[in-house]
Amino acid sequence: MTDAEDTRVLGVGVEAKAIDFVPPAQRHGRANSLLTFWFASNMQLSLLPIGAVAAAVGLNVEWAIIAIVIGNLVGALFMAYHSVQGPRMGVPQMIQSRAQFGMWGALLPLVIVVFLYLGYFMTGGILGGEALSSLLHVSIPIGIVIANALCLIIAWVGYKLFHSYDRVVAVLSLVIFAIVTVKIIALSGGVHVHATGVNPADILLVVAVAATGQITWAPYVSDYSRYLPEGTSSKAVFWYTYIGSAVGGSWMECIGGVAAVLFGAAIFSNVPAYFSHFFPAVAWLFLVVFILGAFSGNFINLYGGFLTILTCISPTGKAVPGWISRIVLTSILAIIGTVVAILASSHILTVVENFLLLTLYFIVPWTAINLTDYYLVRRGKYAIGELFKGAGAYGQVNWPAIGIYVATIAVEVPFVNTTYFTGPVATLLGGGDISWIVGFLFAAAVYYGAAQLGIVGSVVEG
Repeated sequence: MTDAEDTRVLGVGVEAKAIDFVPPAQRHGRANSLLTFWFASNMQLSLLPIGAVAAAVGLNVEWAIIAIVIGNLVGALFMAYHSVQGPRMGVPQMIQSRAQFGMWGALLPLVIVVFLYLGYFMTGGILGGEALSSLLHVSIPIGIVIANALCLIIAWVGYKLFHSYDRVVAVLSLVIFAIVTVKIIALSGGVHVHATGVNPADILLVVAVAATGQITWAPYVSDYSRYLPEGTSSKAVFWYTYIGSAVGGSWMECIGGVAAVLFGAAIFSNVPAYFSHFFPAVAWLFLVVFILGAFSGNFINLYGGFLTILTCISPTGKAVPGWISRIVLTSILAIIGTVVAILASSHILTVVENFLLLTLYFIVPWTAINLTDYYLVRRGKYAIGELFKGAGAYGQVNWPAIGIYVATIAVEVPFVNTTYFTGPVATLLGGGDISWIVGFLFAAAVYYGAAQLGIVGSVVEG
């Protein structure tokens, strides 16, 4: 550990960096840390409502599981490819957008991602607050405040604590949710689950929602691999990230989907209390692990929000020391997210479904452009220093890239299916939502074509 890597605040080692490049001398860790990190980040109660969408649209247990697993296996591909970028570039995920959209043009996806972080922080805070409410016998709003305050403290410390924390939580979650799974299987005996007349459009919708749960991790992932040594195997980074996230996400969403099919929407009035009451003698233990899991997913929402906001407001990333800016910005985000969580806590299932689908329409064009630029156009060759210059070689605003981003959203509209709007193509498909597939293919193809014409993705030396 060096002073440039960490600083001491009240005797605690706090991450010193913010959005700045991590030089080779300060790299550390192994790729296998990503397995426990992403497994723990997915093994949290906030993913249960994603799986419960399967019950809400009428799928039986078998099709709920199939749709959820397919969605996670496909969606996790996106975020695992993003994870590989971390060791190669040594910068946070969203700052890379400056290479595609320009220094100020990147504000468009950046602002959208800030709302993504806030939305997930809100849902994680609600479920963590419910668990604390049941454990401490306080009101849910007070539970939310306590849960979010504890998450905030973890976010203040930073990167190293995140990985250490998740190594422990991954093991605890594996044990506790294995027991929960066995219990649900036992309770399902005699319940009729072989419903008939399953609508393929409903399967498509659940696949989309499950895939979204993974795709919306994309703006996060290289934030937590950027400290790995540059020579770290790309295959190792990819597979540890993919397996941890896909397995964790599938498992938790399947629990949510099966529980909702078997026991109804009542479980979502207070998810932690519902599951812990299956084990009355040790309910407190289950609640503690539920709380720890909620923290695992939620402190990275604050951390990612901090990195993204700082990317928006600081072209150089050196306005103030990284740890100070992190404490200030994460605190602001926590206050806003806590207020919204308290106001929305009674509508969790509807909020999650609509929020995820809405963010999907905006995140897919970004991830398609970013991955296409990295893997097919520039092939991982970037002038990292230029990403931090106000008048750098990547320009102020890359209007063609922004045009592709906006055009992709417009192309997605006819294919979307939400509570508020169903596009004409989605209607023809019986409500099936394939907008994310269409959007990714369109953005990737058009961006790659524009790069071949020299309109975007020009090589920058540095």
